[in-house]
Amino acid sequence: MSVVARAYARRMPLPELTPADVRRALRAREEIALLDLREEDPFAQSHPLWAANLPLSRIELEAWRRIPRRDTLLVLYGTHDGEDLVPRGAAVLAALGYTRVAALAGGLQGWTAAGGEVFRDVNVPSKAFGELVEHERHTPSLAAEEVQALIASGADAVVVDARRFDEYQTMSIPGATSVPGAELVLRARELAPDPATRIVVNCAGRTRSIIGTQSLVNAGVPNPVAALRNGTIGWLLAGQQLDHGAARRAPQAVAPERLAEARRAAAALARRAGARTVGPAALAQLRAEPGRTLYAFDVRTPEEYAAGHLPGFASAPGGQLVQETDHSVPVRGARIVLADDDGVRASMTASWLAQMGWEVYVLEAAGGFVERGAATPALPPSPAIDGIAPAQLADALATSVVIDLGPGQAFVRAHIPGAWFAIRAQLRQALDHVPAAAQYVLASADGAQASYAAPELRALLDARGQQAARVRVLAGGTAAWAAAGLPTQAGETRLATPRTDRYRRPYEGTDAPRAAMQAYLDWEFGLVAQLGRDGTHLFQVV
Repeated sequence: MSVVARAYARRMPLPELTPADVRRALRAREEIALLDLREEDPFAQSHPLWAANLPLSRIELEAWRRIPRRDTLLVLYGTHDGEDLVPRGAAVLAALGYTRVAALAGGLQGWTAAGGEVFRDVNVPSKAFGELVEHERHTPSLAAEEVQALIASGADAVVVDARRFDEYQTMSIPGATSVPGAELVLRARELAPDPATRIVVNCAGRTRSIIGTQSLVNAGVPNPVAALRNGTIGWLLAGQQLDHGAARRAPQAVAPERLAEARRAAAALARRAGARTVGPAALAQLRAEPGRTLYAFDVRTPEEYAAGHLPGFASAPGGQLVQETDHSVPVRGARIVLADDDGVRASMTASWLAQMGWEVYVLEAAGGFVERGAATPALPPSPAIDGIAPAQLADALATSVVIDLGPGQAFVRAHIPGAWFAIRAQLRQALDHVPAAAQYVLASADGAQASYAAPELRALLDARGQQAARVRVLAGGTAAWAAAGLPTQAGETRLATPRTDRYRRPYEGTDAPRAAMQAYLDWEFGLVAQLGRDGTHLFQVV
């Protein structure tokens, strides 16, 4: 009898799995989603390696997309301000149709008490894997000062930035070109056709630099290749200046002979790593197989995806998929199928995911990129609400309390004048700070989050004896308010709860403290040792 079957044989109202149960399931490659219900910042402070962050505030917005199979085993933990979030989270998940929901016995404290390793930061499996790759393959790298000297001397070298294009635009190495991770093997020969040209790969920190550089090495690109050691963090710590607002991109057209060369190398790498190929008919069989989760991703750029993609495939550019696997694929043990239209990007991405312990397939003969635009998110029906149009709210602001449940970063940039920021899962605490009013209006980015929260606010007000207060939802959310040309204000004002919905990465933006950047690097250097202590990773570097 499996770990899961034994747990459910106990017939508890909400079954519990012990840390040992979870670890055995992970090692046995059984499908399991270990879900942390806290907001992103507390999650980033401490969590198990394979925990995925699914905040209680956002379950309706994310669950069906991130956990497509409703009979997946979900193991929950998380507390806030002394409250166990699991009962609330389990109730929401049950209402969404999930049938196998359990609690982690003892929660996070139980995990550590049982000797379980805990990790800081976000996207930890990917970052730890990157450190392991460098440790085992001795990925070549150059210090920031060495790269600066190459640039200053006019050496035959190109610097390629493996991050998302928006990250590259925020800050980049002077003269660097944006070539997001999965694009590197496809476009490197076009960008540096002379095999004597040195290629330097950078990211913000270490992971995407390492994976990008090793991708070029593994694919047999003849150029001398090196990672910029410690990325833009290392560049800043060396006292060197970054560019801002750059817009250089690699050539989009690839010569047929170079494409063929990249395709052969990528396919061989994918096979060596253990990835498989699958045709359309076999894919349909995989989709229909009961008891297994299948994630289908288009690893091309977002622009290509919007121009045309396969039905049922989500957009997940390959470099970011390898970097953020825990977010895109929270069900450990699930299957992954990848598609592209060039035979390079899917195979390169698959080669890394297979080394990370995933069962991964590359779709052969991918055609029929007929769907256009962004994928429509699968969301549960909104409860019946009392809506209010932006113009109506503008007229009623003086007699209303507006509570903005959208992202804290967006609130600081621009919000409805006089609005309060609150985290949805902490509405009870927020009401201790928000003044009483005859009318409360909930807002969120597009109105969906606010709609799901309206019944909760109604119940909280009733419990406080405010049955006469009206609860309404801003139709179309703050996006509709802005589109109507109505005024906004900026700043970190009227926080009814702390802005813990997002963890501030030590490497993001242009004003990160030097101490935080150095601490982040020191943390990354220790990840290989943590993997050894944890013992659940199943990584196999080829």
